[in-house]
Amino acid sequence: MSDRILFRGARVIDPAADLDRQTDVLVADSVIARIGSGLEADGARVLDVPGCIVVPGLVDIHTHLREPGFEQKGTIATETLAALRGGFTTVCAMPNTSPAPDSGPVVEAIRDIIRRDARVRVLQVGCVTRRREGKDLAELGELAANGVIALSDDGSPVANARLMRHAMELAAALGLPISEHCDEPELSQGGSMNEGRVSERLGLPGQPIAAETTAIARNIALCEQTGGRLHIAHVTTARGLELVAEAKSRGLPITCEVTPSHLFLTEDMVFGQGPEPAYDTNAKINPPLRTEADRRALIAGVNSGLIDAIATDHAPHAIEDKLREFDEAAFGISCIETAAATILTLVDRGELDLVAAIRALTTGPVRAFAIDARTPGTGRLEPGLSRDLVVLDPGARWTVEPGRLASRGKNTPLGGTVLTGGVRAVVFDGALAHEMEAAGV
Repeated sequence: MSDRILFRGARVIDPAADLDRQTDVLVADSVIARIGSGLEADGARVLDVPGCIVVPGLVDIHTHLREPGFEQKGTIATETLAALRGGFTTVCAMPNTSPAPDSGPVVEAIRDIIRRDARVRVLQVGCVTRRREGKDLAELGELAANGVIALSDDGSPVANARLMRHAMELAAALGLPISEHCDEPELSQGGSMNEGRVSERLGLPGQPIAAETTAIARNIALCEQTGGRLHIAHVTTARGLELVAEAKSRGLPITCEVTPSHLFLTEDMVFGQGPEPAYDTNAKINPPLRTEADRRALIAGVNSGLIDAIATDHAPHAIEDKLREFDEAAFGISCIETAAATILTLVDRGELDLVAAIRALTTGPVRAFAIDARTPGTGRLEPGLSRDLVVLDPGARWTVEPGRLASRGKNTPLGGTVLTGGVRAVVFDGALAHEMEAAGV
């Protein structure tokens, strides 16, 4: 029997429908049944949520679930539970697993685990090249036939321009976007953080901004040449955004994403908050945290709509992956449970526009990967069709305690940070899947 739940008195925001008003939402018969003021529903559970915000289920198009192959870091069960607690009801699983999803049989094997263990909707991203090694193309036609939502080699950029051009031509014919980690390895190799004043002070090798911008420029040129859909993963620099803006102004089929980590944090997190350097490996991420000027440019990109999606790049690690010398520690931040709260904190500070941020967490990512063609109603609140929603409490204040995260990865630089805003409840697939009386993890 499906849940009947009436959410009463919330601010309801659906960017896809240009909806933003105080009203009620009724979930019944496994869908969002009605949106309107003064709704009544016999037999429904009533949740009074004044001061809260009801939005579509959040969509993350860049998530690492780690399984198969790296279960010590995370599993499909643990990381989709973390996604649920973070308000994400649809996630796109990146292909850095072992084996990597570079053929139909591997995709089907991973899908069997998803069917068994996933707590939210999981869409698979397939590889561009075999084993993500950048030498030969994966079985792209086979991957498309097995339902992958996009193609990517994740943190391994396709460095060979000829191979990338061929991949974009084939992806265009298959109707799939390529999500590319835009990086020039000859420039970034060996760098463990942003190249600049902090890396110089700490004596750490840096990754220059040019490593990102030269790769973005090359991939834009290939997009123009082939007509293939290019999605630029986790853009981090002001100059990179300028290149994206220019390409979009010419009508090229380009989208881009930013992570909540790059919106909220800067390279200073590596140094730490005290007088002595912390060399905080939990702040080590690829691409690296950049400068305050870059962070502000990314914020402006979300507010203007230039950035299509906020995607977590959630990267859980085992404790031994981070308890190393900085240069040897693994890249990545566990952030899917804190993402919504960091965004709401930025809204509370007056930096981020709330509706623009919600758009980048719902409608934007859905359009970037054409997810609504696979699962109609995703990323919106369409009565009779949509099946997911999230209740956000923008006034909740809580302290991040890494040990209480549902993710197997506790590798967050936000431990001890007080955030404003939390996830009050989540409806997934028409049923109340997560609820808490007060925000917290």
